[in-house]
Amino acid sequence: MGIDLPIIWAVIIAFGLMMYVIMDGFDLGIGILFPFVPRREDRDVMVNTVAPAWDGNETWLVLGGAGLMAAFPLAYAVVLSALYIPLALMLLGLIWRGVAFEFRFKADEHHKPFWDKAFMLGSAVATFFQGASLGAFLNGFQTEGPRFLGGPMDWLTPFSVFTGLGLMVAYALLGATWLIIKTEGALHDRMVALARPALLALLAVIAMVSLWTPLAHPAVAERWFSLPNLFFFAPVPLLVGLTALLLIRALRGGDPGATPFLLVLFLLFLGYSGLGISIWPNIIPPDISIREAAAPPQSMGFALVGALLIIPVILTYTAWSYHVFRGKVRAGEGYH
Repeated sequence: MGIDLPIIWAVIIAFGLMMYVIMDGFDLGIGILFPFVPRREDRDVMVNTVAPAWDGNETWLVLGGAGLMAAFPLAYAVVLSALYIPLALMLLGLIWRGVAFEFRFKADEHHKPFWDKAFMLGSAVATFFQGASLGAFLNGFQTEGPRFLGGPMDWLTPFSVFTGLGLMVAYALLGATWLIIKTEGALHDRMVALARPALLALLAVIAMVSLWTPLAHPAVAERWFSLPNLFFFAPVPLLVGLTALLLIRALRGGDPGATPFLLVLFLLFLGYSGLGISIWPNIIPPDISIREAAAPPQSMGFALVGALLIIPVILTYTAWSYHVFRGKVRAGEGYH
């Protein structure tokens, strides 16, 4: 029995993108939360919680993009042709945020408010266009073989705007629960207070996407609600509800530690799983499958050797960096 390379590569790319959401989501969320935390000292603490490792988090985005190009070149060509505007704006947001991240620590008191606003803007722009790209991807693309037939603004729809705003809510909640782990005192209490409405907003986003997607795409409705699929996939929404209840309970009293953050990660994983169920086995909705888009087996096998070598290295140095910089961050400590 041979190795199913398209399936293996689909799992690797999905894993890389999920790791990016986990690792970069909370530090983008910190920038989105800046407007709700006006004190300069608190903002410094917020940034210091991610300063030692933030620039390594984009490694997973690079892995996902490079893996898509190596393993599914047809999908890579279609995605870039259809989404070059939102993806370019996302990258500009990430670059601007990175510049602001460094400059705000070196700026004097006169210029620091400008770099705070730049950090907020870069985080919001990068997150919004990530979500808008996801919404456009779920809507599907007009293709003919390897060619994208649509226009440069086909990505801009009410659904993609909604998913862009929805991802901002998700990252804000992820950032708030990360700061619950890493801060103390008034800032910690502020994050607990912000996490509650952010959770309710995220649940509303999940509900809207769960209704909007099958109503707009009959194939998705057929996937979810036909028998016996309904019995197989029913645990996903049930687990979403259970996780939300546990998260509400965890946020009610004292210092909940890492529990809210881990529950939010699981909530995002469930949402990610739901998206995967909706489009599988297609890699380009509505009808280009992973096998149709796959590169020749020789190319996929060669690239797989490199991926299997580099992924454990990335996981190791990421885990080590977060282990070294574990614990609470206090005012006056951290990145300079």
